Amino acid sequence: MKKILLALLLLGAGAAAAQDAGEQVATFFVGRLSFGENTGGDCGDVGYDLVQLVSQASTIHVREEKKLKLSDDGLFETPFLFMNGHFDFKLSDEEIENLRKYFTRGGFVFASGCCTNPEFPEAWRRELSRIFAGEEVRDIPYDHLIYRSFYKIDRIRSLDSNRDIYLEGLFLDGDLVAVLGEEGLCCGFAMEGRCNVGHGVPPADAKKLALNIAVYSLTH
Repeated sequence: MKKILLALLLLGAGAAAAQDAGEQVATFFVGRLSFGENTGGDCGDVGYDLVQLVSQASTIHVREEKKLKLSDDGLFETPFLFMNGHFDFKLSDEEIENLRKYFTRGGFVFASGCCTNPEFPEAWRRELSRIFAGEEVRDIPYDHLIYRSFYKIDRIRSLDSNRDIYLEGLFLDGDLVAVLGEEGLCCGFAMEGRCNVGHGVPPADAKKLALNIAVYSLTH
């Protein structure tokens, strides 16, 4: 799946160079997930905001956001999935199995809890840690390449607590396959000034992190 995505990226870059100024070829598609009892609609257009951020801040152009369920066949044709929410959730055995297959085929998931509510991150850690035997969600240290994939990020401080904020991840055979941003990361990059103001990840850092995650998923 990753090889297909990289081929599309290279094809898009070549085609864009041959077209008139302002024309671009879509090379990056994001699947917005509904899962458990979550409809995938938390925080409104945050998934659309994510793809626009990637498109505007890089040479990657995104034409659409796909709505997907973890039970959909289209899951395996969408190398990058985004999931977010406010509250606790429980994945079915079928959803866990589909994610296991998805990750072993090269898929990548970016997740973000909304509005610094701890329920979603806690559930995500618990549920994603069910996927692979002996593999649990853990902090991603600042020396990891995901903090260097586009912007160089050395440290992220919470706006309302005296602590550093780390991305968290699930790994498969040493490869990072899923990333969680807590502390309202999606609010920071998508709804600056409208949600979660003064809390969690600073908006400027949130935008950098979101772009780094997208670029990392394309290149690793």
